[in-house]
Amino acid sequence: MTTAAEHALETESAYLAGLSANLGSSAGGVMPGKWFDRQEFDRADRVKAEMVDRRIYDRSILAKLPQGRGFAVRGYERRWIFGKRLRGVTIASVLSPPGPLLESEKPAPPVSLGEVMSHVRSLVENDKTPHVIAVCSPSGFEESAWNTPVDLPNVALVLVQPETTGGWRVNNADGKLNERQCRLFDPEDINKKIERVRRAVEERSADLLTGGLLASSMADGLGLPERLVAEAFAQAAKADPELRVSRQDGEVMLYRGASMSSDRENGSMSLSDRIKSLFSRQGEEARKINELSERRGRLSVKLDRIYEEIGKLEDKESQLFKDGKATASKVAKRRFAGQIAQLQKDISRHNTSAAILGKQINVISTHIHNLELAQAGSVAELPSSEELTEAAVNAEEILEQLGASDALVSSLEVGMAEASVSADEAAILKELEAGPTERTAGGEAGRIGEKAAPEAQPKRRDADQAQAE
Repeated sequence: MTTAAEHALETESAYLAGLSANLGSSAGGVMPGKWFDRQEFDRADRVKAEMVDRRIYDRSILAKLPQGRGFAVRGYERRWIFGKRLRGVTIASVLSPPGPLLESEKPAPPVSLGEVMSHVRSLVENDKTPHVIAVCSPSGFEESAWNTPVDLPNVALVLVQPETTGGWRVNNADGKLNERQCRLFDPEDINKKIERVRRAVEERSADLLTGGLLASSMADGLGLPERLVAEAFAQAAKADPELRVSRQDGEVMLYRGASMSSDRENGSMSLSDRIKSLFSRQGEEARKINELSERRGRLSVKLDRIYEEIGKLEDKESQLFKDGKATASKVAKRRFAGQIAQLQKDISRHNTSAAILGKQINVISTHIHNLELAQAGSVAELPSSEELTEAAVNAEEILEQLGASDALVSSLEVGMAEASVSADEAAILKELEAGPTERTAGGEAGRIGEKAAPEAQPKRRDADQAQAE
């Protein structure tokens, strides 16, 4: 599990890496000046001072804490011949007080407005030079910091904090920067945003089986522009031939349909294939499945909205019950009773609409299922019963021939093995195959014969000498 200090350190690194890429590519475009220099800084001395105050001297702990790193980009323009004049300063910094991170492993509290103002004043070099200061807090900011403009001359403040959805919240409360300039301080580039949308689509893939995903609702959940989510939908549809994108009444929806061959969709069919397609029913199921899937997706979206409205009405009803029980006035109780009765009628109407939509979705899903079964059967092109019988007979004959050949080869191998055994090998094999008792007796007999042989040799020599004389 990632501790609060590790999370803050990872946030610091990701924030500075993203802004380094953004500001490096925008020099001269959005930032004023013709020559730029960059200077990095950190506040490691303050972190060490906090550790000393708490009598913590472990360097490994220091390495796990954010060091308050940042960088400043200064833009210059030519003045006279050899001179230059400072046009503007852009600063990216991280504000993460080390005290709460050293005291416990719990998440650090949000940074207050006073801490932000003190940090910004320490970064301003010259109040006569325009400054754009982006401050990132891994633990977030208090709501007052987001809504209060900075009352400092020539200073535009941008606050950045990581979101639980994986993105970043970027805000310029005083409105001194336009949208293009604010986008520079978003560490997450477009490719990462699109990848985050595609991951969210994969996580909600179960919703695509029975409905669809709206770009507007997903954009609200991920904190991204709707156009960016729509672009991610289009890329996902290109990668998966079963995913389709529908645009109707200003809404962009992603749903799962039937895959169709690319040559039928892009119009690259030859003339003969196009004529054949006019007299065949191939592809009709796929088009019907896609149309019905789109209709089912839109009905599912309506059903989800009705359920959300029912939840809101039920919450309001519960609150009215609490307020009605808490009040002592009979007139107020009667008013609450009338409101609750009206809410219950509205809830009943919404439930009726939800039931009707559910039945329509069920009918469409059943029809889609039947079309998919028909499409699967036509695509498979299963063989006929005569072909299956003929193939089975051929396979049986082949298996019989293989069995006979295998038996013949085995007998030949055994006969060749027996013919290639010599007399000595046959004697050794007989001894190896003999039991322990027979082998011991044979061994003893051999040893006795070996002992008797030397005694018989002198007798043979004496008999040979006598015969010679």
